[in-house]
Parts: sequence; structure tokens; C-alpha cells
Amino acid sequence: MSILERVKNVVVEQLNANVQEIKNDTTFTSLGADSLDTVELVMALEEEFCLEIRDEDAEKIEDIGGAVEFIKDHMNINDSDDDK
Repeated sequence: MSILERVKNVVVEQLNANVQEIKNDTTFTSLGADSLDTVELVMALEEEFCLEIRDEDAEKIEDIGGAVEFIKDHMNINDSDDDK
């Protein structure tokens, strides 16, 4: 499953969003997220991707594409969970 698909799944689960409404430029606020929802979403993304997102970085992630790019930039793409 791609990073985009995984991000979409987390957003759907956390925000009860319709997966067909989610595009790269879809903002979390356009899906009805308030500040608490956004904090919970960031925590769920951290868990899903086994990484830490600092508060100052989380504030800059406003849409699906931004989340995907942040994760790509901060994950070790060469490290596959399939080998474990």
C-alpha cells in the first residue's frame, strides 16, 4: 500500500471522511477537522508510520499532499517492514 493510500486510510478513520472526497489538495479543515481532530490525526499518522512529527512541523501540514510529502521526507524508504 502506498504512503498516499495509508494517509487516506488514517484520515478516513480519524475524521470519518469519504475516501472519494480525499485528493492531494484536500485540507483537513475542509473535511471538518478542528484543532483537536488535527492533533489526533497527527498522532495517528505518527503511529501508522512509526515516526515523530514535531509540533512546529505539524502546524505546516495542512493537506493530504503535505502529509504525504512530510512522511516521504522523514521515513527511511529503503527500510521495508516486509523484511521483519
